[in-house]
Amino acid sequence: MRGKPVSGRAILVLCLASFLAGSLFTSRTWTWSSIHDHSQPQISIIPQLESVTQDCDHKRKLVEGKSGEIMGEVAKTHQAIQSLDKTISALEMELAVARTSQTNGQVPIERGSDSNQNLRKAFVVIGINTAFSSKKRRDSVRETWMPRGANLKKLEKDKGVVVRFVIGHSATPGGVLDRAIDAEEAEHKDFLRLKHVEGYHELSTKTRLYFSTAVSIWDADFYVKVDDDVHVNLGMLMSTLARYRSKPRIYIGCMKSGPVLFQKGVRYHEPEYWKFGEEGNEYFRHATGQIYAISKDLAAYISINLPILHRYANEDVSLGSWFIGLEVEHVDEHSMCCGTPPDCEWKARTGNICVASFDWKCSGICKSVERMKDVHNSCGEGDNAVWNVDL
Repeated sequence: MRGKPVSGRAILVLCLASFLAGSLFTSRTWTWSSIHDHSQPQISIIPQLESVTQDCDHKRKLVEGKSGEIMGEVAKTHQAIQSLDKTISALEMELAVARTSQTNGQVPIERGSDSNQNLRKAFVVIGINTAFSSKKRRDSVRETWMPRGANLKKLEKDKGVVVRFVIGHSATPGGVLDRAIDAEEAEHKDFLRLKHVEGYHELSTKTRLYFSTAVSIWDADFYVKVDDDVHVNLGMLMSTLARYRSKPRIYIGCMKSGPVLFQKGVRYHEPEYWKFGEEGNEYFRHATGQIYAISKDLAAYISINLPILHRYANEDVSLGSWFIGLEVEHVDEHSMCCGTPPDCEWKARTGNICVASFDWKCSGICKSVERMKDVHNSCGEGDNAVWNVDL
């Protein structure tokens, strides 16, 4: 207080010196602190990483150990789903049969020699579409690929394969045509009679009635329709169908399309061509009519909805239209539409035996009465093949 007053310049120099000294000290302290702090975690983090790694390894081993159990559970779930699908399909078929039996004649059925109040278990029902004028065709089938007499019954009992000729009645019930079929049935016991008036332009109606009648008699996995001028290897048909046994709503055949014929007077003329769009359009994909197979829930669907299923001019188009909009798996099975020799013969020699053979240009085997035996000898699977199929 008593000393000499300090000048302003001295105070300024002192302040600057103090600031510089403080900055230098703080910087050195921060650097040392940083080095010290970084070195400490590097020493302590190593055991922590080792601990985390060991924990991850332990969890990984637990997961790997349970992978087999998980796959087993997945397999069980898949089997349960398949079982549920089959149960639903069975219930749908039972509903179809119940509705059919309560229609009071709206769904005409004649069981004939197959009359039985209880549904018969079967793997496949094969309906051979035939006509009054086709006795020679039927005989050619009986002499080749279709078992007869005791073997027909044995095939049904041992393998669950039912084979029947499907036919209705004439326009004059009890007439000469019906009596001829009655006599043939008495001899061979291989007919399924429908209360239906036969006629080429009524094939769609006949097809509906066939499936509806079949599901009311047999509880089968599959129902097949085949024409009487087509050669069939029953063993190969059984093996092919067996591949799809666990799947519901299956529609199997040679899938095709083709032009909608609007010109009057031509074969396969479609009177309702306008429903398919402009002239020149093609039909939707559907199985060709010579032979096809459907699973039992689809046959039950046809039976349930029989009165409201629309019929187009062509039977195969009608069937395909009934499944549009449904969750149906279409299987394009080319072995069901082989040509006659040499086509099916070459395939048989290479081990690719055909399910069915016919000539496209004739919509069946051309001159089938004369040629059915030759096709059978060249393309047949052998008489014992059907008995060796393991279902």
